[in-house]
Amino acid sequence: MREVKRLYRVEREAKLAGVCGGIGEYFNLDANLIRLLWVIVTLGSVGLGLVLYLAAALLLPRKSDVYPGY
Repeated sequence: MREVKRLYRVEREAKLAGVCGGIGEYFNLDANLIRLLWVIVTLGSVGLGLVLYLAAALLLPRKSDVYPGY
């Protein structure tokens, strides 16, 4: 049976709130690549990326809440 993919924030190796690390794990990409793209979007869209990051930090659960014992 196939495991359901879940989007969450990571605590380990998190730089701020762990949003980019969680997105990186979800899409199986390097978190640094996600961080770089997020900065480019934030600078190019007059702060929209910052608002989206804050919303994701508030809405996404932590990985330890989703997978106890992580």
